[in-house]
Amino acid sequence: MDTVLYILAGIAVLILILGIIAPKGYDVSRSIKVRQPVSVVFDYLKYLKNQDHWSPWGKRDPNMKKEFVGTDGEIGATSKWEGNKEVGSGEQEITRIVENELIESDLRFLKPWKSQSDAYLKVNEAGSGETEVTWGFTGKNKFPMSIMMLFMNMDKAVGKDFEEGLASLKAILEKNP
Repeated sequence: MDTVLYILAGIAVLILILGIIAPKGYDVSRSIKVRQPVSVVFDYLKYLKNQDHWSPWGKRDPNMKKEFVGTDGEIGATSKWEGNKEVGSGEQEITRIVENELIESDLRFLKPWKSQSDAYLKVNEAGSGETEVTWGFTGKNKFPMSIMMLFMNMDKAVGKDFEEGLASLKAILEKNP
């Protein structure tokens, strides 16, 4: 009986230690330069419907069900999706727009597990008619999911998707001024 109690106490201490050392948050972003002025790039980025053209997740489920609520390109506009196992389901709501600088949104995943992240698209003039676009998201790792982040690198898991999406965005914007 004492052995079982020691084992259970050891497991509890291990979980507590892992919870303490686990990363409390994440911030993943990637950037790319696009040969278009800031105003052109920003005007394209602020519309949630345009993300369907360059986001890598739409390509992973061409049969994804989409719904748009509100006025696209304005605060409160929301894109809802329900897709296959690879893309899950969730919604993205525009929460802040700073003209020709920043678009922030609340990204809520519902399946395969519930989570919330703050997504953003930033644009900066990069000189010579170029614009630097930064796409990213931040969030908090809540216990006990935070322990999983000790074994999973969010930057590696999502960073490649951001790079793929930004490359598609660049191709679209540089092809269609």
